[in-house]
Amino acid sequence: MSDWKPRTKMVHAGVKRSQWGEMAEAIHLTQGFVYESAEAAEARFIEAGRDEFIYARYGNPTVRIFEDRIAAIEGTEDAFATASGMAAVNAALTAILKAGDHVVAARALFGSCLYVLDILKRFGVAVTLVDGLDLAAWASAITPATRAVFFESVSNPTLEVIDIAAVARLAHAAGALVIVDNVFATPINSRAVELGADIVVYSATKHIDGGGRCLGGVVCGSRDYIRGPLETYLKHTGAALSPFNAWVLLSGMQTLDLRVRAQTASALALAEALEAHPAVARTLYPGLPSHPQHALAMAQMGAGGTIVSIELKAGQKAAFAFLNALKIWLISNNLGDARSIATHPATTTHQRLPAEQKALLGITPGLVRLSLGIEDTGDLVADVLEALTVI
Repeated sequence: MSDWKPRTKMVHAGVKRSQWGEMAEAIHLTQGFVYESAEAAEARFIEAGRDEFIYARYGNPTVRIFEDRIAAIEGTEDAFATASGMAAVNAALTAILKAGDHVVAARALFGSCLYVLDILKRFGVAVTLVDGLDLAAWASAITPATRAVFFESVSNPTLEVIDIAAVARLAHAAGALVIVDNVFATPINSRAVELGADIVVYSATKHIDGGGRCLGGVVCGSRDYIRGPLETYLKHTGAALSPFNAWVLLSGMQTLDLRVRAQTASALALAEALEAHPAVARTLYPGLPSHPQHALAMAQMGAGGTIVSIELKAGQKAAFAFLNALKIWLISNNLGDARSIATHPATTTHQRLPAEQKALLGITPGLVRLSLGIEDTGDLVADVLEALTVI
């Protein structure tokens, strides 16, 4: 399997078939497991083997297939699946931190990620937020007390691209772990591990499912980390992925490569069509040469990704009129779906951030995030251009 290309791994990696030889992965809808004897139960509780299970909160055969498959794609030794992307972020950090530890994080984070950092501060973890694009700021903030650094490889929703390799060098020199939220990069365009990330987190709700069907998350990393502090934390705090959701995510993963490549091609076409539009103050897309981190994005991901953000000159009123005029695009707060989705971050996903923080991050009243689906590229571009005529 190690010689297989990613697209092949997305279909076949980690498969475990029962004695019936089923074609599709089996859904093991069970909360517990039966032992042949009391002695066998005791032995399994002392040390369960890789394919031995105790309780669905600890692990499940269908979930294990999903974990093995995403680890194979990401290039890590292991992975642990969670009930949601935020459960994965919380566990990735909390499992290794204690009072007195220090975390350095990029300030451009999803609101819920910032909330997790605030919770850590309540329990005595020091948190420093920095401009993720400023390597000098990272170097200044990272100290011998720093246990971990945390950032989104591509920020939501302003699409800043952080230099993973450079930040990793600074973190590792201080003995800190590098935790990367890689949702916008996707497993298709990810080189996070190769570039120095120790732990990679995904909201599987996004591109991995790709059909808007279920929640899920996953943390990828070394076997010592995954089956050590992370598994211990998740087993006892209960953010387990349901077997049914794991089965849905496995189905979505089979077409992940095809979807992301199609979405990325459409995103570039849309960004090019909008870059010089008179109603648009700025078009944010890492695949455009005008993007401040374009060269880094191409070196780090090889593509611009599936998301385009635009800032409309006339502000929130224009943004709402634009959203309401779209015919194909759906107004929602999700992303990475097979359906194209338009979002107004300032009033939805990032609504609870203070006004000054929104301004600092570039989340203006006129900012709209566009998540490309797999519809016809020409139809999507035409729908956006037509909707812009109403503002």
